[in-house]
Amino acid sequence: MSEKNLNEGFLRHLPRKGVASPQFSRRYLLSTTKEVVIGRDPNCEIVLDSGLYGVVSRRHVVVRPLGPTSGGDSWLLCDLNSANGTYINGQRLQGCHKLQVGDRITLGNDGAEFIFECQIKHQTRQSSSRSVIPSGVTAFPATPTPSSDSVTFTQLFPILSTGRDLTRKAYLIPGIFTVIFVVLMFATVGQPEAAYFNQLLVATYLAGAAYYFVYQLCGKSKPWWVLLSSALATVLILLSPLLPIFIFIFRGILPGRLPTAIESLSLPELMVRMFFGAGLMEELIKALPVLGAYFIGRRLRSPWRERLGVWEPLDGILLGTAAAVGFTLLETLGQYVPEVSRNVGLQTGVGVGQLVGLQLLIPRILGSVAGHMAYSGYFGYFIGLSVLKPRRRSQILAVGYLTAAALHALWNSVGLLSSLLLAVVGVLSYAFLTAAILKARALSPTRSQNFATQFLKRP
Repeated sequence: MSEKNLNEGFLRHLPRKGVASPQFSRRYLLSTTKEVVIGRDPNCEIVLDSGLYGVVSRRHVVVRPLGPTSGGDSWLLCDLNSANGTYINGQRLQGCHKLQVGDRITLGNDGAEFIFECQIKHQTRQSSSRSVIPSGVTAFPATPTPSSDSVTFTQLFPILSTGRDLTRKAYLIPGIFTVIFVVLMFATVGQPEAAYFNQLLVATYLAGAAYYFVYQLCGKSKPWWVLLSSALATVLILLSPLLPIFIFIFRGILPGRLPTAIESLSLPELMVRMFFGAGLMEELIKALPVLGAYFIGRRLRSPWRERLGVWEPLDGILLGTAAAVGFTLLETLGQYVPEVSRNVGLQTGVGVGQLVGLQLLIPRILGSVAGHMAYSGYFGYFIGLSVLKPRRRSQILAVGYLTAAALHALWNSVGLLSSLLLAVVGVLSYAFLTAAILKARALSPTRSQNFATQFLKRP
């Protein structure tokens, strides 16, 4: 009686490393007639958990059957233009790859892992099969049944198994700083002389939280001291003799003189003054550290020039928003809060003045995400884009500078007219920033290493 040999292909899903909860290998049978798509989309044939595999795209890869014409049933693995790439035996997949027994497939950087296996099935009246598993590949039970009564040492003390992973999780750093700032606040409770120190603590904590939010959305690693240097450089510029020169140019020579309390101006007149006196002037000041990082980075060798300098839009956004943090802290703690606290304190007492100052400090710092950080981050995107497209640099920088200045001027102008309009402009500015971040992530040469937090959790 004749025999017919058929290949049965399988993808064995390997357990995720470093996860404390029990995980077991699962085997997926590949179709010889239909494509099998792997991803986080619930419509995929193999659906991966978004919580465990955030680096996997919604539709990451597809396995296509080639059929007997290729010398026996075989399968082709093709990347579906995934964000973080696909790796075959450690090498990044470009296009498609004909699967060989033992191929190790990794979706994204440190993402879901599969091993391709194959069985040769002999079709006769009495069917039998032989499993072909290469040496060095660990076999796992296909249908494991974990014991409900057993408990491991690492389950009782999870810090021993997951402690190393804590440093890579987005929630650890803000949690540590929250504890530190809370302890410092408690240590100064009831000390009137520590009022300014408390204001500094609250402002630094809120500014850091707002910036960390933007940093996670950008998803690109940048040394913390480089970002801190951008903020400090902005503060030094504002405290240096350069500031009076900027004020003389933009508010003296150019029509940027800020209105006084007794002046009555129409919205167009107010917009023109704010555009020159606040928008153009302040956005240029905050852009100077970003431009400085670019020129310094050009003189360094790889990889330091990429780490410290501006080589893509994400670099510009990170450094621009960091500069905005320094600008906001100095402007709030050095001008607005002391002025309000002093004026109110003269009328109702020092304690009430300090309370009112704190009430002003909180919305000004939190509002920087839709204010100074939004304008500067947006302009920073164009600075980084001009590096990627140097032939259109003048056009790119002009559009970014004028747009950021216009948003800044619009915020300052409508703030004198209506709180509702101010909220609308704030949402608009934040939308401009997030749109720039999304586009920067799409254009990033290091897209495969991006760890960006998702705006919305996808199923």
